[in-house]
Amino acid sequence: MAKDVICGMYVDESKTPFKTTQDGEQYFFCSNTCLGTFLKPEKEIRKLKYLSIFALVFGGLTAIFEYIYKISWFGISNYIWLFFLATPVQFIAGWRFYKGTLDAIKAKQANMDSLIALGTSAAWLYSAIYAFQGIFWPEIFPKVTMGGPEVYFTESGLIIGFILLGKYFEHLVKGRASRAIRRLLDLQPKLATVLREGKESQIPVEEVKINDIFLVKPGEKIPVDGIIIEGRSSVDQSMLTGESMPVSKKEGDEVIGATLNKSGLLKAKATKVGADTTLSQIVKMVQEAIASRAPMQRLADLVSAYFVPAVIIIALFSFLFWYFIAGFSFSLALTIFISVLIIACPCALGIATPSAIMIGAGKGAQSGILIKSGEYLEKTYKLTSIIFDKTGTLTRGEPSVTDVVSINFPEKEIIKLAAIAERGSEHPLGQAIIKKAKELGFSIPEAKNYEAVAGKGIKAIYNGETLLVGNRVFMKEQGFQIEQLEEVLRKLEEQGKTAVIAGYGKKVAGLIAIADRLKEFSKEAVEMLKKMRKEVWMLTGDNERTAKAIAKELGIDEDKIMAQVLPQDKAKKVKELQAKKKIVAMVGDGINDAPALAQADVGIALGAGTDVAKETGGIVLIKNDLRDVLLAIDLSGRTVAKMKQNLFWAFFYNVSLIPLAAGVFYPFFGILLNPIFAAIAMATSSISVVGNAMLLNRYKPKIYGK
Repeated sequence: MAKDVICGMYVDESKTPFKTTQDGEQYFFCSNTCLGTFLKPEKEIRKLKYLSIFALVFGGLTAIFEYIYKISWFGISNYIWLFFLATPVQFIAGWRFYKGTLDAIKAKQANMDSLIALGTSAAWLYSAIYAFQGIFWPEIFPKVTMGGPEVYFTESGLIIGFILLGKYFEHLVKGRASRAIRRLLDLQPKLATVLREGKESQIPVEEVKINDIFLVKPGEKIPVDGIIIEGRSSVDQSMLTGESMPVSKKEGDEVIGATLNKSGLLKAKATKVGADTTLSQIVKMVQEAIASRAPMQRLADLVSAYFVPAVIIIALFSFLFWYFIAGFSFSLALTIFISVLIIACPCALGIATPSAIMIGAGKGAQSGILIKSGEYLEKTYKLTSIIFDKTGTLTRGEPSVTDVVSINFPEKEIIKLAAIAERGSEHPLGQAIIKKAKELGFSIPEAKNYEAVAGKGIKAIYNGETLLVGNRVFMKEQGFQIEQLEEVLRKLEEQGKTAVIAGYGKKVAGLIAIADRLKEFSKEAVEMLKKMRKEVWMLTGDNERTAKAIAKELGIDEDKIMAQVLPQDKAKKVKELQAKKKIVAMVGDGINDAPALAQADVGIALGAGTDVAKETGGIVLIKNDLRDVLLAIDLSGRTVAKMKQNLFWAFFYNVSLIPLAAGVFYPFFGILLNPIFAAIAMATSSISVVGNAMLLNRYKPKIYGK
């Protein structure tokens, strides 16, 4: 059995005629409507919007004229006017449900469309016959004297309107997934500079072939995956690998398409192009994870596969029994038939979960937690394992000066000298030093003869003396003796910090340590999740030493660290935990987190993160406060409880009255259910589930850690 990726129903591949193939993957659908939605989502969303407005406006007018202000213009009965208002809703807005029912018959299975079409049609048909009896044919239904509605035009119209509105919001959310994929594709540069026959030429990136030689100037994006054959530079790979610092690249090193060349000119040979590039593989993984994601258990759909045929059989059997065997009149037998269908109408069933989801999601938004669908509300409270991305999620995502070690100059003088050398530098380490100098109130004078050595450091002349800032390799090449500094350097690096050495004249001025600092409340959030007995993992593209230093500071166990993980492997790490029957949340902020966010049972993105992360994640933390992960779990538990209560009441009202509607109690107590009471039962069940859901408005989020 395949799963319809639009509505979530299971489909028999051998029976359904509704299927399509995209990117080598075959998809199966329960109806032509779902197939059309998959192929043209924007068109379907627009259509649903207009149909929802149409149905709700006409349904609202019907309700006014049926219950509040009865009309009899031009001598025409109020019931006839109601008929003219309700009929367009039934057969224009509701046509998709009839189409879905026909498709279900073709696919030899029942779906929610079948319930909606049968229930609303029964209500509309009974009402239409009642409205016109006495005009075109003798009265077959007696006038109602026990109070309550005599026709059900309002019920049929508003049921269609609210269900269409629910479908509109559902498809609106799903449309974000395709936009996330498009944003990923937009990261790739459109053009590549290649060398062919000794000449430079710009060509569309799609035309780059394996073994083509391409050039990447400073500030340009690398077009495809390749190997450097000439040049040195630092490359910002944070958008794909999550590494917080630019990576030094030299001849023989690999470069990844869509990453940013920061400084030197690079000449590289293409090794992966088209669908094989790292970026394309990420796009493919996001598509697969979204398509294969286990959706929220759709109890209404599951029930409809058995409930719809059962209701039809019961209704038909009841009519045949009372008319042919018990000898009831045709009108009375038809009344019983319609009562069974009306009582089975999925009005309450259709709004049982959406009503709780809508209010739960609203309460989340008030607390700065954007929850995109009921799927995530249902799953979040069940989470067993929370995986946090490191850079930009647990940490600030930007380097800052953490330590200054004085050797031959005072600490402030070391910062000033280093800032002079880094003046004009775009390297994040240089920017961190300049920022620190400005915080200390220094003006940064200009030096002379700047010389940047990619991946090593910067050399300049200031006040007639040589000024240098760089790593240990660079300083050794410049003739400095730094063996006595190794112990200090090692300790700083064990703490996950990057240390640079500043030299002036012929002396080592001192060391500057730079690191990515923890975000506010990161440690607190980890501690509270561990108290809730949730496994807390850290996932990063950084090296193991840096990862261990950050994990130690946060209180994350060493065996819960995943370091040096590439984007394609991030999703694999999530899968590994899922294979152990764990329910996994991924918390991230970057493009590189998109596959893992999509693969996780619940993807949680930070509001300050990239658009791709926010659109791929199922939950967005607007305030970027990681403690809101706990709030999401708590709110999920409260909402799911309401959903379960609502489903119980929805079934209780409708199912418990089916035997009464079918006349089971008539031989014993002389009781038959009038369709009026069937409608009252529908209305009561709807009111009860909506009222129960509204109790969620009293929910007050706990302020964790205070």
